[in-house]
Amino acid sequence: MKIRIKGNSLRYRLTKTDVETFDRDGYLEESTKFGTRTFKYALQRTETEFLTADFTDNTIIMYMPVALALEWTSTDRVGYENNSSEMYLLVEKDFKCLDNVAEDQSDNYPNPLVENFTKKEL
Repeated sequence: MKIRIKGNSLRYRLTKTDVETFDRDGYLEESTKFGTRTFKYALQRTETEFLTADFTDNTIIMYMPVALALEWTSTDRVGYENNSSEMYLLVEKDFKCLDNVAEDQSDNYPNPLVENFTKKEL
């Protein structure tokens, strides 16, 4: 799972394995060490109506409603967003990049734009 924060915008991108784990467990967490401290970010299934988020004890948790989570993990739906609060929230499946990047993308979803991108490049 990747996190992107810009201003009041929070986005999570999940690989195929991440989505499978979230579907099975209803919870997914990553962590990053900063010296003696650890920053965590998580996605948790919950009984709410909309995507929400909280930051407590060096941990960002994005809460995803059960109904949305079940649809998202079992269909081709790319993601969900909530832009009705102070903070814009987005959770989505991570696609393979169209350009060459150094990171391992073998567990990412196929990019639906690959065919169009290839045709334009020719």
